[in-house]
Amino acid sequence: MITSALADGVVDVHAHWLPRELFGLPPEAPYGPMHDRDGQLHLGDLPLSIATDAMSDADAALADMDRVGVGVRVLSAPPFAFPLGATAGAVGYADAFNAALADVVGRSGGRLVGLGMVTLGDAAQVTRQLESMAAVEGVAGVAIPPVVGAGSLDSDPLRHVLAEVARLNLAVLVHPMQLGRPEWSNYYLANLIGNPVETATAVAALLLSGLVDELPGLRICFVHGGGCAPGLLGRWNHAWSARADVSARAARRPGESFRDLYFDTVTHGSDQLALLGRLAGTDRIVCGSDYPFDMAEPEPARFATEHGPGAESLDRAARAFLGCDAVAPAHRVAS
Repeated sequence: MITSALADGVVDVHAHWLPRELFGLPPEAPYGPMHDRDGQLHLGDLPLSIATDAMSDADAALADMDRVGVGVRVLSAPPFAFPLGATAGAVGYADAFNAALADVVGRSGGRLVGLGMVTLGDAAQVTRQLESMAAVEGVAGVAIPPVVGAGSLDSDPLRHVLAEVARLNLAVLVHPMQLGRPEWSNYYLANLIGNPVETATAVAALLLSGLVDELPGLRICFVHGGGCAPGLLGRWNHAWSARADVSARAARRPGESFRDLYFDTVTHGSDQLALLGRLAGTDRIVCGSDYPFDMAEPEPARFATEHGPGAESLDRAARAFLGCDAVAPAHRVAS
């Protein structure tokens, strides 16, 4: 929860952090473990092009915020650290991350906010973990993947997470896990194509299942500008009108319910961000950076304010997403 005022400035809702003691990653993780080689972070044998301290040191994240003009940064785990099972090791891993996150944000003076993690395999553990998060000052919600196994947001375990998040008035950030396919083995396509497709799958599942209407209080944000979803929205609208199996569970056209979701500004192009703003509405766009990954927006505040809806709208949308719109900052951001 957030009951205290956040620091002034642009709010970056999409950034990553993981303490070094958790670099081993949870049981059943599809990658890993993470480790340091001469100051550079590796995932197994794969170099991540990230300084190890950038991922593991909160002071490094704060220094980067000062460099790029970000006032508040929302930290979540890198997606390959999401616990996909419900073993004792996975539960312990999630609990350790959530405790470390609470400590880091609690010492930041309102400059850092946290999104915790849950173990995606045991509904009772998910409920316990989310209820614990809801009681921690500075932890606004949870980060989850868009797909688990053969299902997305409209099926368990992810559907249960969304229902509990809505019940507890928490925020949820959906971040792809970069799941590989043989045809994406070259050219970084697992990221360049796979990540946007994972996200679009989750957006479509949420809209076409009608779940977005079943959970009207849900505050949910999709990173990377919603992936492929903005470019596919017209196709989804057509199918909703043309096919009974597409519209069977959704009372509204996807283009209408799309405007109930939040999206970050990590689109890597002003034209793409402008399209997202037209489709989602400017009050649903929040600044993101993807710090400290190689695909991060290098100047997130500048890009978001110059090409997005403006500093005041970005600030208002971020605070609404995080559930702290009723908590006034020390100074309002000027537009």
